[in-house]
Amino acid sequence: MERSALLVVWVFIAVLTTQINCQEGVLHISNGSITQEFCIVYNNSWTPLPQTLNDAVQYPLVNMTSTILCDPSGVSPEVVEGKALVVMRGDCAFSQKAQVAQNLGAAVLLIASNNTLVVPSADDSEYAKVQIPVTLMRYRDFLEAQQVFDDGMQARLYAPKPSKLDSSIFVMLLISVITVALGGYWSGACEREHLNSGFCSRDSPNSGPGQISAEDKADSEDSFLTSPLKVLIFVALMCSVLVLMYYFYNILVYFFIAMFSFASASALFSCCDAVLEKLGCPSGSFTIRNTNLSVRGILLAAVCISISVVWVVYRNEDRWIWMLHNLLSIVFCLHFIKNFPLPNFKICVILLSLLLIYDIFFVFITPFFTKNGVSLMMQVVLGPDASGERTQGNMVNVPAEPQTTTEKIPIAMRVPRFSAWAQNVCQMQFAILGFGDLIVPGLLVAYCSRFDVWINSKKKVYFLSSWIAYLLGMITTIAVMLLSDMAQPALLYLVPFTLITSAAVAGCRGEIRHFWAGTCYEVLDSSREPLLPDARTDCPVETEQR
Repeated sequence: MERSALLVVWVFIAVLTTQINCQEGVLHISNGSITQEFCIVYNNSWTPLPQTLNDAVQYPLVNMTSTILCDPSGVSPEVVEGKALVVMRGDCAFSQKAQVAQNLGAAVLLIASNNTLVVPSADDSEYAKVQIPVTLMRYRDFLEAQQVFDDGMQARLYAPKPSKLDSSIFVMLLISVITVALGGYWSGACEREHLNSGFCSRDSPNSGPGQISAEDKADSEDSFLTSPLKVLIFVALMCSVLVLMYYFYNILVYFFIAMFSFASASALFSCCDAVLEKLGCPSGSFTIRNTNLSVRGILLAAVCISISVVWVVYRNEDRWIWMLHNLLSIVFCLHFIKNFPLPNFKICVILLSLLLIYDIFFVFITPFFTKNGVSLMMQVVLGPDASGERTQGNMVNVPAEPQTTTEKIPIAMRVPRFSAWAQNVCQMQFAILGFGDLIVPGLLVAYCSRFDVWINSKKKVYFLSSWIAYLLGMITTIAVMLLSDMAQPALLYLVPFTLITSAAVAGCRGEIRHFWAGTCYEVLDSSREPLLPDARTDCPVETEQR
């Protein structure tokens, strides 16, 4: 049941690394002695805002919130000429208000809104007609400013450009490389323990030391992707589910939230139990009705379930829940990499290559077919209403506050952009890393780790080389993203780096045939001692001279 839940969750994993950039700015109000700043939302398609306060022009602020400014009636040009004009939102389009304000001689148009803030937009033909900044602000913020400053308010508008090289990038890099390393190492350690003593997650009471029972072998072969046909079916299923999520997001999102909460609780239990077992923590077992129960297991299960429930309840609290969400995401990826081994390098090549094509298609090709020009994958990752007004490519403009509490599919880690967090008066901005960018190459790293066990490589040459290739691939992804100022599908770089490196190592060592087929063998006349005992017959054993 646990494996089935994990597999279902991974079917809808979107493989994507992206950053969210916001068209948000700051309204700086002062009266000579007191200053205060408020959040505004603007659209770069109209006149852009300066990036620093020193570059911003100061304008007298005129309160015209008694009108919605759909026409110039009742407004004297002498009152608003060369000033920042504040009017109410409603009844007509933003572009209409902007043209009326511009014709009256206003230098800036501030639209006060009682509703949630959205990026002020218009038809493409309307943007060229307006040469003044058009922004939205909260009406309650304007009322607060009136109470603080009364009359004589001076306004300056600017939009600080977030630093590209934010520390959140390094946090994401650290999380990804450590998770993949731990997942791969755990898979290899489990394989070694499984072969030597028969005790691991796939152990069987009928298997002795150094042996794998028929039931156990069948379970390991049939539980996941063991043939090219199964890989093709699996990738086709992923494509189908992603399309279904695009059209039926509001219905299916709750199903995947429930599945993730169950799978992450199970993964957290497995990871914590393995750590406690390694530390020698006693289990304190007892028996009820011929059923042997563990005190440690019961307490640990209660804690893990409680943590998962807390996430479910507070999953939309951006200010702190991202830490708990990332913890559950890390253990989920770890558990998946460890529990779903790929049988050989051939399957690794087919799976990773197909997922690379899948990633490129749903990130770069689908924007040509969607109504709003946003990739289908981006739409699923962020939700249909979570990103507000979107612009070209994979760059996303997020409103200062969501129109509603939008549910998001838990398929990506989220780390706040700390530089923007410190200075932003609007909303937290997040860097996002999809689970697939860890799990997909992590499965290859795990296979390399198990192959090191099969050939008794004490230096873990395959594991270390594939992990280093993953690190270099992530660094390349980040570098391209920063240089192009555009989101990148990480698998575009991770798949070639890891596959080519692993194949090159196997070729240089003369083990490419065994690495490709996933066979075990003993090496004679070598410093490596044979791992497999004579009684082991389930894996082909060949003799080589080194």
